[in-house]
Amino acid sequence: MKAIQITQTGGPEVLRYVDLPDPQPGPGQVVVDLQAIGVNFMDIYNRSGLYRVNLPLVPGGEGAGVVSQVGPGVTDVKVGDLVAYSSVNASYAEKVAAPADRLVKVPPGVDPRVASAAMLQGMTAHYLANDTYPLKRGETCLIHAGAGGVGLLLIQMAKMRGATVITTVSTQDKARLAREAGADHTILYTQQDFAAEVRRITGGAGLPVVYDSVGATTFEKSLECLAPRGYMVLFGQSSGPVQPVSPFTLQAKSLFLTRPGLGHYTATRAELLRRAGDVFDWIAQGKLKLTIQATFPLRDAAEAHRQMEDRATVGKLLLTP
Repeated sequence: MKAIQITQTGGPEVLRYVDLPDPQPGPGQVVVDLQAIGVNFMDIYNRSGLYRVNLPLVPGGEGAGVVSQVGPGVTDVKVGDLVAYSSVNASYAEKVAAPADRLVKVPPGVDPRVASAAMLQGMTAHYLANDTYPLKRGETCLIHAGAGGVGLLLIQMAKMRGATVITTVSTQDKARLAREAGADHTILYTQQDFAAEVRRITGGAGLPVVYDSVGATTFEKSLECLAPRGYMVLFGQSSGPVQPVSPFTLQAKSLFLTRPGLGHYTATRAELLRRAGDVFDWIAQGKLKLTIQATFPLRDAAEAHRQMEDRATVGKLLLTP
């Protein structure tokens, strides 16, 4: 099969299009013939060496496709099922061997591209708004990177819960997309001090929660935006990792700091199916709109990474084998 492999960490140029042996299903596994593969910042962190990985590595952890082989002990899915997943390694490939209990059957009528785009970012937005800090009707939140893949979905889910949404974006075009998703206030962080704008919008009261996927360049000012006993939800680091934080920094306003990850919010199969089921139901009902900006051939994965790192993208990027 064709796949993307790295033998050393570095820039997008280390992503190589190679031939590898077809995977075989072990006990509890199936082989999925992929039709769409999600591109995520996690893939960039692994490729760049920000996260320690074992080499050689086939990147990627999200996709959708058709089950072509079933290993011993599998009962939940069968050959021919269209399935989607997140958190399954080695997904930048034509085929992947996946644990059957991490797969979700795609509802009838849902395109594989939509299914792939919905899994990681959709379930991330779901746990952020519903569990990490469950937004209440009438509350106001700040969502950084509002035109990104998670950002656009999180805006919509926050509005479903009755919240007022402030979001940061880098351009007027991205501000328009965030407003179309439901954002009440958009702040161009390239031109405005977002902490000052939050103080103005809230009348100095601050916010109960900030959802921050940007990291290094936004973290300190995000803390300034919080009201006493507010929640700093740091779920990404697209601008780089945050420096160590002293507990005394949080003490000033009795703040809460959490660094959640999707794996801990889909730890059981029941929770995985509940989150994915909600996301797919909202898509089917027209309550949740996905934005897929571009689809690249698998061989062009390096270009997809370049565009994502340059912040030239909105919504979701996909690869197709």
